[in-house]
Amino acid sequence: MPSAQVEKIAVFDINGTLYNKKSKEEFFRYVCYKDSYKLLDIYYLILFNFLAKIRAINQTEFKENFFNYLDNIPPEVAEQYAREYWSIEYPQYFNRELLDRVDNLRKEGVKIFCISGGLDVYMNPLYEFFPVDAHMSTRVKYNGKTYKIIGEACKGKEKIRRLDEYFQGKPYQVVEAYSDSKEDILDIADKAFIVKKGHIEIYKDKAYA
Repeated sequence: MPSAQVEKIAVFDINGTLYNKKSKEEFFRYVCYKDSYKLLDIYYLILFNFLAKIRAINQTEFKENFFNYLDNIPPEVAEQYAREYWSIEYPQYFNRELLDRVDNLRKEGVKIFCISGGLDVYMNPLYEFFPVDAHMSTRVKYNGKTYKIIGEACKGKEKIRRLDEYFQGKPYQVVEAYSDSKEDILDIADKAFIVKKGHIEIYKDKAYA
């Protein structure tokens, strides 16, 4: 039996990486623009940002509480807000150099994966404008009032677990990975890069290890 072909993929984070801004805060501003009463939630956002920084809560708890500003906004409305939001942001506020790299990787036959810690309810509409081979975000479920995270926030080792889940045992190779901070996904890539304020820096290159 011939061995299964290894799928070559490149993994990109979105916020602070492909996208020059942070959608967590920017989408909140957009929701406030659409529903001005949501401005009252800003005090809770400051509190939960503080609790996360001092590690009084984990990433999953932080995301669930931070995104309470989406309470009482059903998925179809939140998705429409996100669709409007991304139509404004893409491609104007995306990293042009990385978008060009995405195009070149595609020409080389490398599959493009975007993996973000953002909630899928507002991240998924992005890919209507920026189609990729696969995308993963923090999964949430709306219970009629608030959004609850399914499983773990899509951060750290969870990103690798989601990749393993996607491929279901089939071999894959992360030929390149990009993020705005050091994280596990960079360590399994052949070439890894950190993006700081739009500038791309080499984190690791196995060819020169």
